Amino acid sequence: MIKTKPQFIIAGTGSGVGKTSISLGITAALNARNCNVQTFKTGPDYLDPTYLKLASGQTCYNLDSWMCSAGYLKALYSRQTDSADVAIVEGVMGLFDGADPCTLSGSTAEISTILNIPVVLVVNAHGCARSLAATVKGFCELEPTVEIAGVIANHVGSERHVEWLRSALAHENLPPLVGAVPRRSLPTIPSRHLGLKTAEHHCVNSEFLHRLAEACEQYIELDRLLDICNSSYHSPAKPPRSTSQSPIRIAIARDQAFHFTYPDNLQLLEAYGAELCYFSPLNDRHLPENISGLYLPGGYPELFAEQLSRNSEMLTAVKAFAGLNNPVYAECGGLMYLGESIHSQGQTVPLCGILPIQTTMLDKRNMLGYTEITLQHDCILGHRGDLIRGHEFHYSAICADNTSGWTKPYSVTRRRSSKPLLQGFCRGNTLASYVHLHWGSTPQVAEHFVNRCKGVKK
Repeated sequence: MIKTKPQFIIAGTGSGVGKTSISLGITAALNARNCNVQTFKTGPDYLDPTYLKLASGQTCYNLDSWMCSAGYLKALYSRQTDSADVAIVEGVMGLFDGADPCTLSGSTAEISTILNIPVVLVVNAHGCARSLAATVKGFCELEPTVEIAGVIANHVGSERHVEWLRSALAHENLPPLVGAVPRRSLPTIPSRHLGLKTAEHHCVNSEFLHRLAEACEQYIELDRLLDICNSSYHSPAKPPRSTSQSPIRIAIARDQAFHFTYPDNLQLLEAYGAELCYFSPLNDRHLPENISGLYLPGGYPELFAEQLSRNSEMLTAVKAFAGLNNPVYAECGGLMYLGESIHSQGQTVPLCGILPIQTTMLDKRNMLGYTEITLQHDCILGHRGDLIRGHEFHYSAICADNTSGWTKPYSVTRRRSSKPLLQGFCRGNTLASYVHLHWGSTPQVAEHFVNRCKGVKK
């Protein structure tokens, strides 16, 4: 069934033009109007979605056209927006920036063409007038399949400046100016080494979101924006669900130290018969009861290393569970947690000791980029030869590796290098790597993991 609703992508001419603040402000403003707003974030980002979730009151999903197929993205978007009043997608970098300098691959623009939804372009208008029209015209003409429905000028000056911008766009028959946000009218979002600080670390609160919402209500024509971006979409088919009568309980680490997960990865586990139970390696003393598998995602274990180390009961419980050869999957921060220790800020803190490695925090970023892995042998995620896509983003490195008896399960190809590298650690049913995998790239990964969890030793 075809329906209509306001839906749009808030994209920028580049990074730093204010699209995150404006996305949050518009979302919070519409939420204050009692609109049911479903949000999305383009790309592999784990951080912006924590803010969008706070602003909308519901889970934000990633839309990444390099890691996932067009069919997967369409189905995900349709399912999550079906009951929403408004759908808002926050872009990444500039509108046309992605995994390739000459194509739409992995860009916000590609998401626009896949989902057939319009773009609202955020432009830094400081120090320009008619040049804004030249910028917008270039963005409109570079890829005619991408519809730019409106323009929001950020960092504007006087009312006269705004009128010049509006006239410049109208004179060239370009998309209209639907917002003009004065300089210093939006509060600043704090940042950290992985980008924005996560919402779980209390850098935003209701007052902060209220200030953003008020600014967007005042300086953006929200009703006009909703009207020009009202477009059609297809009501989704229902996702597959497991018919299992006995759900497989899988424990997911979730707290301030571990929270980098894609929501649809977890939904895929549920679709294949898993019952998810969340626990905190920081605060809980025991793993959830009767579990059949363990998933340790990425996050910021280095910031909470001492607290994690002091929780000896949990370290013992995780080590005992893995010691019975039960399925344990760890990504990035989870890999660090399974190791012998983390070295950070001049201190070395002991952790699980399951994986005989030591990690250390670096002063600069160690790795950032998309990766494609090929499984080197059968494991808890799939069969030899299976391809899965993901990304790496970390400031830590392995400084000691005594992993005799462990295999390297992944052959990793990075976007900036054509030479595959062996990576990760696998022994029995324990698998850990720095790569954050998006299971939407190969949905049978979730099914395989659930199936591996069926024969655990409790």
